Amino acid sequence: MEQTMYTVSSSPHIRADHTIDSIMKDVIIALLPAVIMSLYIFKWEALWVMIFSILSCVGSEALWQKLTKNPITIDDYSAVVTGLLLAFNLPASVPLWIPIIGGAFAIVIVKQIFGGLGQNFMNPALAARAILLASWPSHMTNWTLDGVTTATPLGILKAGMGEVSAATLAAPPAFSQLLIGNIGGCLGETSAIALLIGAAYLLYKRIIHWRIPASFIGTVFILTWIFGRNGMFQANPFYEIFTGGLLLGAFFMATDYTTSPVTPLGQWIMGIGCGLITTLIRLFGGYPEGVSYSILLMNLAVPLLDRYTHPKVFGEVKSNE
Repeated sequence: MEQTMYTVSSSPHIRADHTIDSIMKDVIIALLPAVIMSLYIFKWEALWVMIFSILSCVGSEALWQKLTKNPITIDDYSAVVTGLLLAFNLPASVPLWIPIIGGAFAIVIVKQIFGGLGQNFMNPALAARAILLASWPSHMTNWTLDGVTTATPLGILKAGMGEVSAATLAAPPAFSQLLIGNIGGCLGETSAIALLIGAAYLLYKRIIHWRIPASFIGTVFILTWIFGRNGMFQANPFYEIFTGGLLLGAFFMATDYTTSPVTPLGQWIMGIGCGLITTLIRLFGGYPEGVSYSILLMNLAVPLLDRYTHPKVFGEVKSNE
């Protein structure tokens, strides 16, 4: 009788249906509703920003890996996702050399120099946005809608807390406009409904977990409701969570696998930390929006969060050192 020998590796045995390219494809699919709305609202300008941003990221990754004689991995779609997210953090009116420089910085400086996918210590798209905003603030804060220069809803709210300039005399957009997206701002601040549809898709596909988005958005909601912009309990927290880049950041950027904690407690802490920093910048800082900076700052804390929130192993022997 013939016997068959099987070699089995040691435990644990982990099986997952997701691969890198399948996850990135799902993220792209989830972003499509927002892509469509940004094209509808900002027309050709939005299309060119997205194209140049994606091409810059994909081209920079291929060129770097070619020069360093590493395997070219642009077919995993991670560079495409970075390019699309970077475009979503830019105004439609930026010169096209802005997404080119931003894409190269995101891929080469933030991602590839540190070892490539999975080794970067902060979100590449947000890091590029921060550098672009610091280097060319006039281009990065030039908001247009239908060819007319306008202010973002958060900019109008921020101006209402102090001296109101001529550019921000208009009342904040209606809540319905926030949902549809007919407002000034970055491409990714267009339609709250479109972003929520994409977020629901990611949650349904189990690409992301709800802990970070829920704690992030919930913290902003509670703190803005309590402290308000014009006094305690003098704010509309629903308006605050549907304007700016909060939904994009909470669902699509703070949940990045590489730059977010792996432990449940760490994820709760990161979401609360992002919400706290965002609210502090929005209400008390000099800049109307704080989502990008809050995520970047909490990215730096992720190694510590993973270390100190790691659950104890049952039966672990305590070191004598």
